[in-house]
Amino acid sequence: MEEIMKMDGYDDCLIGVVEMFGKEPLLCYDKNKVLDRLMGDGMDLEEAHEYYEYNMLGAWVGVGTPCFVSKDKDYLQLLMDGGRTQ
Repeated sequence: MEEIMKMDGYDDCLIGVVEMFGKEPLLCYDKNKVLDRLMGDGMDLEEAHEYYEYNMLGAWVGVGTPCFVSKDKDYLQLLMDGGRTQ
């Protein structure tokens, strides 16, 4: 088993472990808690989103790279309806 990677200083944003057949488990973070944490560190919402997307979501550090969960029901509905996000 590969070492599970974690984001230093964001333990309070950790919500669980993602498991998939044939894959190593991944730590999973709550996206909204991460954004709240960044704003608590002095960023406005736009800066927090930009930082999150580039430095966290956009970071690939290997097979154990953490993942993020968005609990936004509108976003979920858009994806379930076949909408595209990018």
